[in-house]
Amino acid sequence: MNIETANEWAETLKALAHPTRLQIVTELLKGTKCVTDIQDILPASQSNISQHLTVLRHANLVDFAQDGSLRCYYVSRPRLVQGIIALLADNEAVVRKSKQDIDREKQQTGRSCGVACGH
Repeated sequence: MNIETANEWAETLKALAHPTRLQIVTELLKGTKCVTDIQDILPASQSNISQHLTVLRHANLVDFAQDGSLRCYYVSRPRLVQGIIALLADNEAVVRKSKQDIDREKQQTGRSCGVACGH
């Protein structure tokens, strides 16, 4: 992976890495909502929700349409957001490997983990 892609993906994940922002995108996946609609659903102030929406917008995860004086927000990359939410909701079990498992892997691939592992 090149550094530009790594940086872009990291910024996207950082934008989602807040409980309120996760709640916002989850609500927006259900349909377009104005800030006041989101405020009715989440225990956060209008200014706080607007700040979170700005972070999500800068990461190109949400966008808005102007409706008079209201901004109505929607998820602009629904497949990406739905995929990340689905992976998180899957609650995959943590994998634990024994030294024997790791040694077997190294033998199969013909690689060692190098100096950092003490080999």
